[in-house]
Amino acid sequence: MIRFIVICIVVVGYLILSIPLLLAEWVVGKVNPRARDLSSLRIIQAVFRLILKITGATVTVIGHEHVPQDTPVLYIGNHRSYFDILLTYVRCPDLTGYVAKAEMAKIPLLSNWMRLLHCLFLDRKDIKKGLKTILTGIDKMKEGISICIFPEGTRNRGESELDLLPFHEGSFKLATKSGCPIVPIALNNTASIFEKQSPRIRKAHVVIEYCPPIYPDRLDKETKKHLGQYCQRIIRETLEKNQKLV
Repeated sequence: MIRFIVICIVVVGYLILSIPLLLAEWVVGKVNPRARDLSSLRIIQAVFRLILKITGATVTVIGHEHVPQDTPVLYIGNHRSYFDILLTYVRCPDLTGYVAKAEMAKIPLLSNWMRLLHCLFLDRKDIKKGLKTILTGIDKMKEGISICIFPEGTRNRGESELDLLPFHEGSFKLATKSGCPIVPIALNNTASIFEKQSPRIRKAHVVIEYCPPIYPDRLDKETKKHLGQYCQRIIRETLEKNQKLV
């Protein structure tokens, strides 16, 4: 319980104390948007590393060398914990926006930082707004910004991490329409940090594997048509393989 309280203090304290930083980033952005984006990325990565250190989690990372360095990518992964975002964001080599639920756009200060980091707010109840968000994401990827989305659409609360929810095929338009590769991420045992014994946070061993990139334009027509199922199968097989490492 102490870890949970400390993390809450760190998050709330940072958001309040970061108001001058937000103003500074706004000024820098007027002169050099790229410098502002990289500065915001590194600042939040540092905060996330601190939070992960407080959790006591140990992390085994496999295959991070598979992430292309010369092009933006669409990261996709299974989603069982709030900490999935922190665990993957600290390993983003360059600008990366995450797709979040629309409700998060209403949270003061947090939403300001998320917008600085090119995050997208997806309204899952309004198809028209959802499509507009995906189109915005495609534009960002064409501008060189990677996007991360959890195509299950919500946190999976099932008993087994192998029982994945269906992957929404619309998520993959971010890659097929931008011409960027897909990097599947398999996250094992992340729910053991918090969700399995909420509100307590305990030490856990997490395994993260970055699978080889998938280039949609190199796939056959049938596989490309069911890209969500294809990627889901890759992630499930990787999760099953890595369960013995946890």
